[in-house]
Amino acid sequence: MDAGRNSILSQCSKAMRADPLMAIAAGVLALLLCVGVLGPLLPIGDPTAIGIGPRLAPPSPAFPLGSDELGRSFLPRVVGGILVTFQVAATAVLLTGALGAVIGLIAAYYRGRVDTIVARLADALFAFPAIILGLMTASILGPGDLSVIVVIVAATLPLFIRVVRSVALSIASREFVTAAEVAGASPVRIMAMHMLPNLMGALIIQFTYALSLGMLIESGLSFLGLGTQPPYPSLGSLLQLGATYLAIAPWLVFAPGVTLALTILAINLLGDGLRHAIDPLPGRALK
Repeated sequence: MDAGRNSILSQCSKAMRADPLMAIAAGVLALLLCVGVLGPLLPIGDPTAIGIGPRLAPPSPAFPLGSDELGRSFLPRVVGGILVTFQVAATAVLLTGALGAVIGLIAAYYRGRVDTIVARLADALFAFPAIILGLMTASILGPGDLSVIVVIVAATLPLFIRVVRSVALSIASREFVTAAEVAGASPVRIMAMHMLPNLMGALIIQFTYALSLGMLIESGLSFLGLGTQPPYPSLGSLLQLGATYLAIAPWLVFAPGVTLALTILAINLLGDGLRHAIDPLPGRALK
């Protein structure tokens, strides 16, 4: 397992040296995440504090990104929104990756009826648009981060299941898996110790694509008022605020919109670079 991990890290390192665009994307993403994580420590103010400045003020030295409708500086709210949006999306996608790996491995290892049932369940989840899932989930659980996480998991789980199942089917027929079965290893041990390490490349690549999709879903649901609730900001809720005052304060749309677009672009470019570096299924798209 360590050898497989070191191999993946080595491939990623070589890919970054060979692909400047991938390296730039990784740097931009790291910078944005550092700004979001270190935001509370930076001297820019509290994103949830009551505003004391002028309402809807344009960008100025005192308010680098302007102020919102309550007189709060928009800069700490955008910085806080980066962290909230990323945390919610990453938490959901990590849960999805764990579930997708387990379900996909079980389907590929046992095949037959189990594989058919899993495939049909994945198709059923694909049939529900994220917005419809968001409305249904919010009506049951109420608006908030938990509802968004549930929607992201439901929307991205079929992608993980399909990728894991496809790669695991080819792995399950290899000699080392047959040798482990002949040696009397249990199915759980075979899947965990022999098959899962060979899936890590595909999981890492799919994680990047699912993360960008998760951030889009979180932003879309927050834009509709179903995600992160005030006073905490997310990039989607800040975009919704900017859209409300677009005619008189268009700068409120610019900062969260550019930040979200830049983050998703960096994640997708990084994912493309990782796919070319690791490429667990040559010539086959993982999206």
